[in-house]
Amino acid sequence: MSSLLATAVAHPNIAFIKYWGNRSEDLRLPVNGSISMNMDGLITRTTVHFDAGYEKDRLAINEIQVDGKGLDRVVKILEIVRAAAGISLKASVSSTNNFPTGAGIASSAAAFAALAQASVTALGLDWSEAKVSRLARLGSGSASRSVPGGFVEWYLGDSDEACYAETIAPKEHWSLVDCVAIVSSSHKKTGSTEGHLLASTSPLQIARAVDTPRRISLCRQAIFEKDMSKLASILQLDSDMMHSVMMTSTPALFYWQPETMAVMKKVQQWRDEGLQAGYTIDAGPNVHVICEAKKADEVAKLLKKIPGVQKILVSPVGDGVRIEG
Repeated sequence: MSSLLATAVAHPNIAFIKYWGNRSEDLRLPVNGSISMNMDGLITRTTVHFDAGYEKDRLAINEIQVDGKGLDRVVKILEIVRAAAGISLKASVSSTNNFPTGAGIASSAAAFAALAQASVTALGLDWSEAKVSRLARLGSGSASRSVPGGFVEWYLGDSDEACYAETIAPKEHWSLVDCVAIVSSSHKKTGSTEGHLLASTSPLQIARAVDTPRRISLCRQAIFEKDMSKLASILQLDSDMMHSVMMTSTPALFYWQPETMAVMKKVQQWRDEGLQAGYTIDAGPNVHVICEAKKADEVAKLLKKIPGVQKILVSPVGDGVRIEG
């Protein structure tokens, strides 16, 4: 056992009901459950190669060597799978994205979902999807949601073992599309990991967390009933609530840019005029506009007309993590 290798592909996900704030930082146990959909067409491909010739673990993202905290997060995952497999081989991890990294499009979610699955597969571990989801969560909380496919719920759970994500409806259930309005591809100054640490400093966070089960129930119902009007209302509310927490944290986090607000206002105007679509924004400036597939071309064309929108990424509902080769 001198060389072991596997490559996994994963998609980012867009949360309809957001994850923000942890009740355990080390285990990344969230203060509330969440619901998301995977984003087809946006891909992270990660290869993990354990080899006796490596003296230390190393990481490359888009062919750039990464050290420090970024590498530390990856090593944490590698150490867990090494311990489970009973080996000590160091690994080379290479990850590439076909979408902007660190700009509020859940690049870390896709990356750690792919890392978790590739590591487990390379070492021949027969782990369930739920267990891989839990492993991915330790690198990035939202990565737990990129392991299963389709529409996904991440359960709050009362322990590490109970805190994982699973599919609540397959991608074929409802033809939704995420039209992502890119207003900035720059790497955000404050990453989600740092932002989660600030959540509890906002006086609004407790109210947001306490109300989350109600919003999850409404969101789940909207998905099951394929009710776009209901989904648009709840995902916009949930997004606004999370950003209100960010803006009232100490120090305050402002991810929105003027162009972000311009898109939000336009989407609300379109809804008032009868076009069923809703916006949601992760920890970044880019705006995800969710609509049914039959309206995607219209929404994309309207978004392109908004000053400051650089490009549109159009993503239907995607699968879960998979092994290549």
